[in-house]
Amino acid sequence: MAKEGAIVEVVCLRETDLEPHRESFNGVDITRLSMKRRRGGKVSYFLQYGLFILRSAALLAWRACQRRYDLVHIHNMPDILVVSALVPKLLGAKVILDIHDPMPELMMTIFGSRPRSFAVWLLRSLEKWSLRFADVAITTNEACRELISTRSCPVEKIRVVMNSPDEAIFRDRGPSTRRSAEPETSKPFVIMYHGTLVERHGLDLAVLALAKVRARIPNAELRIFGRSTPFLEQVMDLVRKSELCDSVRYLGPKKLEQIAEAIGECDVGVIPNRRSTFTELVTPTRIFEFLCQGKPVIAPRARGVSDYFSSEELVFFELGDVDDLAAKIEYVFRHPQEVVRMVERGQEVYRAHKWGSERTRFVNLVSALLKVTVACMLLSNAGLLGRGFSTAHFRLNPHHLLAAGGRIGGRREAEVERRSIPVS
Repeated sequence: MAKEGAIVEVVCLRETDLEPHRESFNGVDITRLSMKRRRGGKVSYFLQYGLFILRSAALLAWRACQRRYDLVHIHNMPDILVVSALVPKLLGAKVILDIHDPMPELMMTIFGSRPRSFAVWLLRSLEKWSLRFADVAITTNEACRELISTRSCPVEKIRVVMNSPDEAIFRDRGPSTRRSAEPETSKPFVIMYHGTLVERHGLDLAVLALAKVRARIPNAELRIFGRSTPFLEQVMDLVRKSELCDSVRYLGPKKLEQIAEAIGECDVGVIPNRRSTFTELVTPTRIFEFLCQGKPVIAPRARGVSDYFSSEELVFFELGDVDDLAAKIEYVFRHPQEVVRMVERGQEVYRAHKWGSERTRFVNLVSALLKVTVACMLLSNAGLLGRGFSTAHFRLNPHHLLAAGGRIGGRREAEVERRSIPVS
């Protein structure tokens, strides 16, 4: 939005004490609240969410009185973060609820809650109320859109804007998989995992699969990227017990630019999700990240993935099945030429959902919501209109609230895409 003339502001949590409270990043003003997020039980989650909602609501109300917002974009979790936009909404702002993660399904996966439990009922009720409060909602794929519309709001109120890599960082490259008919054994066969290191993402399954193929692929190596978590410690214990210390490398968290470089050095990307209500729904952005760099992907056979990809474009394994995952790793190793053709077909799917296209879809949605014309946007960019629209975005975890009118908020700074829409 900042690139198109909007005043954009992000409000988020401080990840570390080294991060400044206030700074400007690519024309976006960032405010970080001093409240560390901690993983824990249900009570911990609710307390953190509640405190962040109160602080962000107070901050947004104060700023809205100083400068009126045109749009507030709430990025869940939690859905009820929409209450932070109460004052701007009363003053005329439009509200978008961005549901990246369906909370009932995620909580069932994290805590093992039953579908009919009180906690799940409460989350579904809050989802329904939050969608009623918002003017429009967006989500990341058709599976989530269908699920949410069956229980919380009309399907017409939800639009799909898929997560897709930043094209300035993840540049589109041709397949770089080995083209020789015979597998190479003179250098490491690199399997790459990057992302959040939690149990539902199945990193331990990747380690177990590596142990199964190690005898047949002695040069196989698993490289892991991501912020350290208690679950990672469990995985590294498994690595030691499986005597895989020479074959598994944990390389820590990296910037997106470094992740793109690491993908360029791997042979295959793996998304070893466990089976759960949540993982059945999601379309991991990492699929696009691997494909745009010309790398094959071993991905779970799940609704959120198979809605967009077939077995002609991805190497599918059955969710949570270690034996099948191991078999698919060996398939990629032994069939490099077939895999190259698979990557080429997968890249066609990726190109249909590049961020340029998804970004245009989002901008058109906001333009329609605010009744802003393309002509107004161009005139504002040229400085021929009096003021642009501003948005503010507040985020808990990787989530935020965005208030348009001069401010936007969303993902981590490196992942935030800013769009600005002038008000005619």
